[in-house]
Amino acid sequence: MLVFEFKAYGKSIQFQAVDEAIRTAQFVRNSCLRYWMDNPKKNKYDLNKYCAVLAATFPFADELNSQARQSSAERAWSAISRFYENCKKKITGKKGYPQFQKDCRSVEYKATGWKLATDRKSITFTDKKGIGKLKLKGTRDLHFYSFTQIKRVRLVKRADGVYVQFCIDVDRKENTEPTGNTIGLDVGLKEYYTDSNGTAVENPRFLRKGERILKRSQRRVSRKVKGSINRSKARQILGKRHLKISRQRKDHAVKLARCVVQSNDLIAYEDLRIKNMVQNHCLAKSINDASWYQFRVWLEYFGKVFERVTVAANPQYTSQECSSCGEIVKKSLSTRTHACKCGCVLDRDENAARKILSRGLGTVGHTGTFALDASNASGELTSTLAGEILPQQVSS
Repeated sequence: MLVFEFKAYGKSIQFQAVDEAIRTAQFVRNSCLRYWMDNPKKNKYDLNKYCAVLAATFPFADELNSQARQSSAERAWSAISRFYENCKKKITGKKGYPQFQKDCRSVEYKATGWKLATDRKSITFTDKKGIGKLKLKGTRDLHFYSFTQIKRVRLVKRADGVYVQFCIDVDRKENTEPTGNTIGLDVGLKEYYTDSNGTAVENPRFLRKGERILKRSQRRVSRKVKGSINRSKARQILGKRHLKISRQRKDHAVKLARCVVQSNDLIAYEDLRIKNMVQNHCLAKSINDASWYQFRVWLEYFGKVFERVTVAANPQYTSQECSSCGEIVKKSLSTRTHACKCGCVLDRDENAARKILSRGLGTVGHTGTFALDASNASGELTSTLAGEILPQQVSS
């Protein structure tokens, strides 16, 4: 499944209709959640049927496309099923009991309720909300895909405008020649990552660099009177600042992950529990700024696309254990050089990366020189759920 995003252009009254459609989707989702709370034995299909009851009861809900209402009900069931799964797995702590949504920013249509122009440069929403025709602007070309391949269309509201997302049903595969290279990655705060070959990539620190502008924008929001137009404008400017940093992180993670996957047949990385790591309030901001998990998700994705093997290795004692002899050499965080009695002297992160690679090769059942052909590459070999949020990850 590919997701292509385009910026939408239209009149202000059309964007007001988009806001109304999003608020209706939020109402349907929260109503379905309340219906489940009052009737815990109801299932996914009962929530879909309840959408028809809401449409018959509330005229504004009837204005939204029927399949868009079902998509909102599916969002409610997604939160419910996630809660059930966490209970079955007996995850410690909170199980993620479904909560009512307060700030919805998207509405999703299925096969009906929209019509894409033949030139693929505009889209018309045909339900009773009155959104009408929106012009599309983006870098992707939809002419390569038929209308039947478009399974979902989303309207997403962001700080800098409204976007239209197309979910296209296609199996993306790219054939590349095997490189014969294997690599282990040790992520960090000083360097974004250090590989087993000793190559270090600089940590961009997008949040730290833009923090001064963010603080100034936040102060301007705080000075404005609550509920005023000037405060709304200041909040929009602040949202754009955060959106820019978010896009910088994603762009950096995507390009770096693609480069790493294309250059190696096997990539071993740390199976980190970032949710636990950010509990250290001294390093939480820097850890979140590094966005290691986003980098990992894109590594696993490109591993499937290019048919490479990605392995999540146990990170325990990788910084302390010698990559040459296996001896434990205790060191504090301030000690950046690994020096073992066997004569191995390496940078601390390079030693950890070599140890991660060794564990990754042990996971796939191969030692020594590694050679992998495309037929044996099966994507990621990980002890956690690929593409899921961290609280859903299972233990190693």
